[in-house]
Amino acid sequence: MTDALEFYRSPGKYLTLRGAAAGGLGSRFAGLLAGTVAPLRPVTRPRRRRPDSGWIRLRPLLSGICGSDLGLLTGRSSAYLSPVVSLPFVPGHEIVAETLDECPGLPAGSRVVVDPVLPCSTRGVPACASCASGTPNRCDHITAGSVAVGLQTGFCSDTGGGWSRTLIAHPCQLHPVPGTMDDRVAVLVEPLACAVHSVRGAAVTDGASVLVVGAGTVGLLVLLALREFTGAGPVHVLAKHPHQRERATALGATELVPVRRPIRSLRSATGGFLLRPDFGAEYLLGGVDVAFECSGTAAGLDLALRSVRAGGTVVLSGMPARSVDLTPVWFRELRLIGTYASDGRGSDFADAVALAARAPLTGYVDAVYPLSRWQDALGHALAAGRLGTVKVAFDPTRE
Repeated sequence: MTDALEFYRSPGKYLTLRGAAAGGLGSRFAGLLAGTVAPLRPVTRPRRRRPDSGWIRLRPLLSGICGSDLGLLTGRSSAYLSPVVSLPFVPGHEIVAETLDECPGLPAGSRVVVDPVLPCSTRGVPACASCASGTPNRCDHITAGSVAVGLQTGFCSDTGGGWSRTLIAHPCQLHPVPGTMDDRVAVLVEPLACAVHSVRGAAVTDGASVLVVGAGTVGLLVLLALREFTGAGPVHVLAKHPHQRERATALGATELVPVRRPIRSLRSATGGFLLRPDFGAEYLLGGVDVAFECSGTAAGLDLALRSVRAGGTVVLSGMPARSVDLTPVWFRELRLIGTYASDGRGSDFADAVALAARAPLTGYVDAVYPLSRWQDALGHALAAGRLGTVKVAFDPTRE
């Protein structure tokens, strides 16, 4: 029986994956590598114990496979993050779980979603400036305190992660799930909270024109948050696959941008002026007011930068890719904004829970695997768009 999937240190495998990623492998070969070369292994261990009275045990019911997990397992993640993880760790930070212990306001057996950020309040250290100001997602103490290094649950050796039968969490990380909410919707709350945070960070003005690059989980949830929490005007969505285009339309996309020659489509929609460099891609003078990069690819960020008007805003909602020409940021005086996780202790998570309860998210999680089929699950997640899937998840309760 597999109790957990564990990511471990292996310089040889890491270099193999990095080399493969640099070679631009397609999703099919990337899935094969993630299942056979990535330093991920099934392990059998006793249930995690409470380290002290301030933490409780959780039994994951579902845990999503996130783009950041796939980036890690295919060698696409930046080495910048290596000092803020502790190995070996159990991945999985999109979690709906059942509490195994009682804590104030939450009896044992409660269903909860987990805010994965591990800030000062979880580490037993005085609040840093970010935590004190109400932005624990920017915590400066994620390498300090009584908990092992880890920017989040799912990247910390002490806490465990959602790809397991048991993990531990601090009560401040937990948000109750409404009794009527299905687990397959509840597991989307964490990425939805990130989308809400991303949209709020962009400060989209009423009537602003918006481009969403990518219509996987991140892009669709950003679109949902845009329509719910802003007065955005036309929202143009670059969606690669038919099921993504259908869902984007249902969530309020004004126009679907074709994958081929997207700049020309945006020129017609925005009235921008098309420029063609001697080498490289076309770009606009004029364009949309705000672009959200949700694909996590260099091509996606490059398109966002080339599609925004002078003085406009580009938001990194997906984990950023490398090797992008930043000349547009300088020449067009763009605002390039990073948005990481959610505000956690503020309203992002609460609003995400409430929005998930009424939003049309049924069917977004349509592929669920037991931990024992982890290779199949990773291969499916890496080819999700092509296979017509939005989100793939593990059900650790299944054999």
